[in-house]
Amino acid sequence: MSTLSLPLTIYEQIRAHGERTYPDECCGALLGRSTPAGWQVEAVVETGNSRTDSPHNRFRIPPLDLVKIAQEAHRLELEIAGFYHSHPDHPADWSRIDLAEAHWIGCSFVITSVLQGKAAQTSSFLLTGSSEEDKRFEPETIQIGGEPANSPATQPENI
Repeated sequence: MSTLSLPLTIYEQIRAHGERTYPDECCGALLGRSTPAGWQVEAVVETGNSRTDSPHNRFRIPPLDLVKIAQEAHRLELEIAGFYHSHPDHPADWSRIDLAEAHWIGCSFVITSVLQGKAAQTSSFLLTGSSEEDKRFEPETIQIGGEPANSPATQPENI
């Protein structure tokens, strides 16, 4: 089983983002480094949810934001390690729509359940497979630990 390593501040930031956007879904990106055990996240980039049809149970990161996130990862000498979103008043488990709309094979997908405006469970899933036809989510352990060894110059910019 793969492990997603998150500094405590990033874990808390993801959960707080879900609380702030409740009752709509929040979303954002994780930047980090690949290790033999899994992703080591060093930065998080909050984005807006561009879904207007049903933001309470769907999310979309605007395409221009994805370009900016990739540029930010490059600037920080990191990679896009994955994405996160919240499930307002629903479990922290992936849905068939989450799987259908996940395209970054090898990346982690973090989901936080936000119940009545309060962050509850947070889960992570690694998108595996070799193509769209055989992609699948595999449960991933979240390890919450120390802070990344980043200087202020390597902190992410707001997108």
